[in-house]
Amino acid sequence: MPNILKKLFMPLILAVLVFNFLVPVQVGALDLGMDYAENLDLPAAEDSDVRDMAVTVVRYLITFLGIIAVVIILYGGFVWMTAAGNDDRVSKAKSIIVAGIIGLIVIMAAFAIVNFVINMTNDALDGDL
Repeated sequence: MPNILKKLFMPLILAVLVFNFLVPVQVGALDLGMDYAENLDLPAAEDSDVRDMAVTVVRYLITFLGIIAVVIILYGGFVWMTAAGNDDRVSKAKSIIVAGIIGLIVIMAAFAIVNFVINMTNDALDGDL
């Protein structure tokens, strides 16, 4: 199983990282109409803060981890469906599904904690505490 996961997920993770880090550099050099709102006398978007960018990165990472946990659960279901009555494969599939569910619960708890901390920090910075 680890060899299969390495063969499947490593290129996917590499592609996501390359896409996320290289594409904005290339897009930033092009004129894609980013000043379109200003040309129409609409209010322009404010520059984003480093904290906002960090929050966005953390939220995307947690979302990506949640997707991976769901894929692991689906993989466990696939192993169970293709077990053909083999007790060893069924027990392996059950352990994969349980591990995926535990991972999903941990990821959801982390997401809730991150959102709580972010909201409390924003309220403290705004003086709304």
